[in-house]
Amino acid sequence: MNSLVDQIVSWIIVLYGSALPALFVIFLVGITGLKEITRYESGTTFLYRLNPVTKLILTIVVMVVASTTIWWIGGILTLALLLSYLTLNEGTRKFGYAFFLALSTIIGGTWSVAPYTPPSVLQLAFPNVKQFTVIWTFPSYFQVMGYEQQLTLQALFYGLQTAFRVTPVLLSALLFIVTTTGSDIFRMFTKIKIPIAVTFSVLVGIRMIPRIFELLDTSVKMQFIRGLGYGKPKPIASLLIVYAIFQAIVPTMVYLFRGAKNLAISADTRGFRAYNSRTSLVELKFTKVDIYGFTIIVLLIILAVVANLTGFGRTIPYFGL
Repeated sequence: MNSLVDQIVSWIIVLYGSALPALFVIFLVGITGLKEITRYESGTTFLYRLNPVTKLILTIVVMVVASTTIWWIGGILTLALLLSYLTLNEGTRKFGYAFFLALSTIIGGTWSVAPYTPPSVLQLAFPNVKQFTVIWTFPSYFQVMGYEQQLTLQALFYGLQTAFRVTPVLLSALLFIVTTTGSDIFRMFTKIKIPIAVTFSVLVGIRMIPRIFELLDTSVKMQFIRGLGYGKPKPIASLLIVYAIFQAIVPTMVYLFRGAKNLAISADTRGFRAYNSRTSLVELKFTKVDIYGFTIIVLLIILAVVANLTGFGRTIPYFGL
């Protein structure tokens, strides 16, 4: 009997840890939210007026600081970047979407590392093995799926610290996309001499992300308009959105492939790559606002250097102050 209960609880823990981040994204962020925080909207606040080159450097520096310092500095960066969303157009709504996306990233990041981390790695972070606190013991056959047999509190800490290295990078990259036009990104890459083929690929990728969510949103709404969930109790009808999203994947892919074909034809007919460079009427300029941006960048670099010199730099995440 106890063995059966252990089996059921183990599978509930596994499914709960895997499904919770996805459910957060589906029900709390939604397709509309994902579309909104991956699509450029014009604005006049600080982040919109920064030169794209400044924003790109800031994003890279955030990544470097988060990956070379102790986990709680990544946590502070996460909080600061979340608050930055309040300065955007419709900032409160975007902050809500970004908050739940960050929360799902932290939970998903923790769970994607904690149960798979072997004790030999944990000992690098937590030298005193005798103080390991076992939370749950999985059945032995879970090792086939890569799970360690014992899930410890220290493994969860390790996973949480790893997640705080990813979340600031995600939030800063989304801020860059939300506040920068495709044209400015093109001019930025041209200015820093990135090959035009690479620039084109990046722009297509950035343009396609909100397009994917738009197509998914349309396809899901069409299924509900056609009667999906009609007459069903409200809790069940709400859960059907998960089914509708899976059903929407194929038509979304079809539309994307059609769009890719049209894009290729358009690029060919306009002589794409006929010359090594392209001209532009608009010149990107650095303004006084960029001084503040570079000040933040310099402060972040100083923070990373000071943290490493004072013992708060980390090449692997581990528990500490």
